[in-house]
Amino acid sequence: MSESKVDPTFYRTAADAAAAPPEKLAYVVAFDRAAKESDAITVVDVDPASGSYGRVVGWTDVPSLGNELHHFGWNACSSALKHEGHNMDGLTRRYLLVPGLRSSNIHVFDTRPDPRTPTLVKTIDADELSAKAGYSRPHTLHCGPDGVFMTCLGGAAGDDDGPGGIALLDHETFDVLRAWETDRGPQHFHYDAWWHLNQNVLISSEWGSPSMIENGIVPELLLGQKYGHAIHFWDLATGKHVQRVDLGAQHQMALELRPSHDPEATWGFVGVVISTEDLSGSVWRWFREGEKWMAEKVITIPAEPADPTLLPPALKPFGAVPPLISDIDLSVDDRFLYVDCWGTGEMKQFDVSDPAHPKEVGSVRLGGIVNRTAHPAAPDLPLSGGPQMVEVSRDGRRVYFTNSLYGSWDDQFYPDGVGAWMAKVDVDPNGVLSIDENFFPHGEEFRGRRVHQIRLQGGDASSDSYCYR
Repeated sequence: MSESKVDPTFYRTAADAAAAPPEKLAYVVAFDRAAKESDAITVVDVDPASGSYGRVVGWTDVPSLGNELHHFGWNACSSALKHEGHNMDGLTRRYLLVPGLRSSNIHVFDTRPDPRTPTLVKTIDADELSAKAGYSRPHTLHCGPDGVFMTCLGGAAGDDDGPGGIALLDHETFDVLRAWETDRGPQHFHYDAWWHLNQNVLISSEWGSPSMIENGIVPELLLGQKYGHAIHFWDLATGKHVQRVDLGAQHQMALELRPSHDPEATWGFVGVVISTEDLSGSVWRWFREGEKWMAEKVITIPAEPADPTLLPPALKPFGAVPPLISDIDLSVDDRFLYVDCWGTGEMKQFDVSDPAHPKEVGSVRLGGIVNRTAHPAAPDLPLSGGPQMVEVSRDGRRVYFTNSLYGSWDDQFYPDGVGAWMAKVDVDPNGVLSIDENFFPHGEEFRGRRVHQIRLQGGDASSDSYCYR
């Protein structure tokens, strides 16, 4: 395959990705919590030179109701370059695979020929996912070297509570091929999966089974330390479990995984939602020492004291707002880690040039359970929800985030509603943050739906893994 025929958005190195033309569109999923209107894939103009900058410029409904679109991703990306000689005729970053977390259906959208008008071209129904892979509740997906890895929270139909795992899909036909694991070891709960491609290592994390999350956090399970609190290491080529690393039962819900973008590195970060000891959130670094994988806590974010009368029922007894670390993202140059604290309404920026010793260097606040910090574009509009799903541009100069976590969790922590909004923070060459006052799609712009994950045209900091230095 000649280099000239390779999709130009397949980047050989992280530096190539950062140097490529900036994104002009963002794809954002929107869902109707009441399941009375269709969920949708929306398109937001993120080109500052455009007359429709900061507006929703595209909208495609999903035909069925009650899907709760959540995480999604590309059919193919830079990791396809891992296999020399791999047939890449016609293989492009073209299709978005969008799972319904509640329905277990997976929707495939074609972003060409008009990127502003994604077209639904295929639906993989829950029965196919269950029959061929033995899983349900598809959650997170990553485009791998020779297929799409789809993490799932539930087991086969009739056994929704697991164990969860990874379904492997063909990245051209989108057929469900099989369960990826050949020896699952002790992992039962699932959430995210990522890898160190050149090290032949996959890392996975834990949330909880569907019954533990679909109606909100179950206080008895949380205080009983029953949610996931470990990360797992696997042989990427064979699907065999290698090692479990327990973060400690008090560190409940080990969610987003962000490995270094350096293909030779053996470290990364995982965010932990909450500690049952003090309501703090934390970020842990994993690393390899000899033949063993290890993890250490490198960031602790404490809960903030609050007037109980301002708190939702679930938090009143504690008189504090936990940060509720719901997402983290690592810039492509591995310089900055962004940590979203959905409970306190804060996005923190850490310099992780030395990944073992992060330093907090920046912060912005919007929303929050108590603060309800307004956006500069609408200073009289208190915001509900908080920085939740975060996405960083390939060059690290723009950070986007939305405000909804998961329908039932929104209702539990923001019982008066979260609304819908999306914000953007600019990052100057020195890393200084500033909220873009001209970018604030919100409210009826999203037609009464809530918004969750973002994907950027041409790739972003959490969509690709690179094969070369």
